[in-house]
Amino acid sequence: MCSIWKRTIVNALLNCVLMKKLKTAVRKWRRMRFFRKQHDLSMTRQISTDPAPSTSGTPAHLPRPPPVELLQLEPDEGQRLREQQLRHYTFFQLRIHLKRGQNLIAMDKNGLLSGTSDPYVKFKSGGRLLHKSKIVYRDLNPVWDECFTVPIEDPFLPVQLKVFDYDWGLQDDFMGSCHIDLTALELGRPQDLVLCLRDPSKPNQDMGEIVLNVTLWPKSQEDKEQYLMKNTRLSDVNKRLKAQIWSSVVTIVLVEAKNLPPMDLDTRSSDPYCKFRLGNEKYKSKVVWKSLHPSWLEQFDLHLYDDQEQILEVTVWDKDKQTKDDFIGRCAIDLSKLEREKTHNIWQDLEDGNGQIFLLLTISGTTQSETITDLGSYRENPRDREIVERRYAWYRLNENSSGVGWLCVKVFGAKGLAAADLGGKSDPFCVLELGNARLQTHTEYKTLCPNWMKIFTFTVKDISSILELTVYDEDHDHKVEFLGKLAIPLLSIRNGEKRWYALKDKKMRARAKGNYPQIQLEMTVIWNPLKGAIRVINPKEPKYMHQEAKFKRQLFIRNVMRLKAIIMWFIEVGKILQDCFEWESRVLSFFGLLLWLAFCYYYQMWMLPFLILIFFGRNWLIYRLTGGNPLLLPVNDDDLLAEEDDDEEADKEEKKSLKERLQAIQEVTQTVQNAIGYVASLGEAVKNLMNFTVPYLSYLAIIMLFGAMLVLYVIPLRYLLMAWGINKFTRKILRPHTIPNNEVLDLLSRVPDDETLLDCREIKPQPPNEHRRDARKKHKAA
Repeated sequence: MCSIWKRTIVNALLNCVLMKKLKTAVRKWRRMRFFRKQHDLSMTRQISTDPAPSTSGTPAHLPRPPPVELLQLEPDEGQRLREQQLRHYTFFQLRIHLKRGQNLIAMDKNGLLSGTSDPYVKFKSGGRLLHKSKIVYRDLNPVWDECFTVPIEDPFLPVQLKVFDYDWGLQDDFMGSCHIDLTALELGRPQDLVLCLRDPSKPNQDMGEIVLNVTLWPKSQEDKEQYLMKNTRLSDVNKRLKAQIWSSVVTIVLVEAKNLPPMDLDTRSSDPYCKFRLGNEKYKSKVVWKSLHPSWLEQFDLHLYDDQEQILEVTVWDKDKQTKDDFIGRCAIDLSKLEREKTHNIWQDLEDGNGQIFLLLTISGTTQSETITDLGSYRENPRDREIVERRYAWYRLNENSSGVGWLCVKVFGAKGLAAADLGGKSDPFCVLELGNARLQTHTEYKTLCPNWMKIFTFTVKDISSILELTVYDEDHDHKVEFLGKLAIPLLSIRNGEKRWYALKDKKMRARAKGNYPQIQLEMTVIWNPLKGAIRVINPKEPKYMHQEAKFKRQLFIRNVMRLKAIIMWFIEVGKILQDCFEWESRVLSFFGLLLWLAFCYYYQMWMLPFLILIFFGRNWLIYRLTGGNPLLLPVNDDDLLAEEDDDEEADKEEKKSLKERLQAIQEVTQTVQNAIGYVASLGEAVKNLMNFTVPYLSYLAIIMLFGAMLVLYVIPLRYLLMAWGINKFTRKILRPHTIPNNEVLDLLSRVPDDETLLDCREIKPQPPNEHRRDARKKHKAA
């Protein structure tokens, strides 16, 4: 029985092998028959065209004359027969040998390279780019000598040739166009063509010629399927490589430039803009009009590849509306010499002394797993932790460190993100920002639960700063789409706590879109409290990428309501005093009078800080008894979503009507709105400082008030005013480089207002059981 089964299996295998060989033989026989027909057809045409061997003195590389039967017919009839012949095939391959150009027009008419061009050729068919040639620099008779093959499915569409002059970073100049009529070509025979370039806007101008050799080969349906299969596989590989092969992300923040030369001699000014180039990626900044010290505040993301030269080229140009833009200066930055995962402040001199340019440059987002930023290969060394703690000990005030502390952020991964792509997936990456420092992870492709497993370190320059984490989706051409955001004050970080944080939307009021999106982090901050206290009473470092808020109706109303709440507090206090003056409560008015007389009789200047300390003591008792933290409040998602919907409707209404009506007074309303917002923020900062919203800053204010009280008690006020005036009048003489500041306002600038507290308010991640309960409710409701 076993032998019968073995014989049956062997026979089946032999049949499969024989059938496969038979199919291969049939395929080869069909292919040979097709090429034999083509050969017979070409031989028939050659015999009919050249009947006498003695008269066929045409070299093989020159085009042969068309068949006799086509020459004897009328032009319309010959064209009809050629079109009939082309309809026998469903697929063609066009082989092009781009040889050279002759007497092309000069497009570079300014500067040292006047009278030249940098030409290249684009081949298009039906609006689709077939091929782009290389660039031949500074030549009006370029020799390309390029051979390539392109697929043709519709031979009745002509192949367009467009010649351009390459301009680095600018729009390339058009140098003329021509086309190849495929219906005029003979199948399977090479043909030399000399095509004259023309410009529709300049019909009488001679633009030069393009010399090339073309061959149109007909192909069978089987060849078409094999070709498409092969090219589909190659295109998938190319797309995957294009998306994943970059090794790092280069983030550039273009801040400002100084001492640029005036290019407009009449106004003694310039209209500068910048261009960046790294490999094949190019970016161009906005134009700052009429300025020799422009400020751009723009951000660009470029990508580093392993096999490319790591030189960032920066050029500065002057915008000219009438003629070609003028070149101002150039500089080059070697990225291989810069430290990774760190933001560098770079002042770069332009060549020939044409000014300076200021950049913030960060190289991050590395995809290499062996780097120090990878948590899979990172092992924490206790000795390194001890060195950092020793460096930022409280008694080390003269330490030559650039900041007041050290922050370590471990980004493990995220889950529940929204699907940004059509396939129901996203390509997420995470960006971390602390002040002007900006780092980012690599991109995880086709997932809603990325595992980045990266560790980042920051130098803390201000302990009152807020760490911002934003998750983006990477789209085609490295564009991004917002997925979620998180803001964490450094003073609220619990060292070594690994936990999930809920992601919020752009307005930082509601939960981000998705299935309860969350990000898993572990953070550690080590800092010197004395250096931190000295830093917070000094001017705050400006954030370069912070843009001034534009006028919006909702923002204007919100700032007015914030200011109204502060004014109402003063009104309530005034009502209490008015009630005392009106003797509505005899006991209260009597004790108020006695207190006022005693205050006026015994008042000294040192008592003013003492009265403020009384308010601090009251609020401290409330803070200690309640133990509340305003940064960690529960949030009702339904209320936030309703607020978000109202804001979206209000924004739509604003776009329709308000923008049209307030176009003329846009700048005035924006200034009023921001001024109201500043006053409201200042009042809320005072309230939050006294309410122990940030305990460290409140304790620091109490110490300052105790010091002020002792100084006012010991030293008379007139001597203090004299010392203050001498310091203000002699500051520029004794310390010319110091920045004028007000310690009280500097301290208040570190205290978060109510808007910042709402941004940092944490949304608790949705527990799994509540998620199931909500799903059941929705199911029942449906």
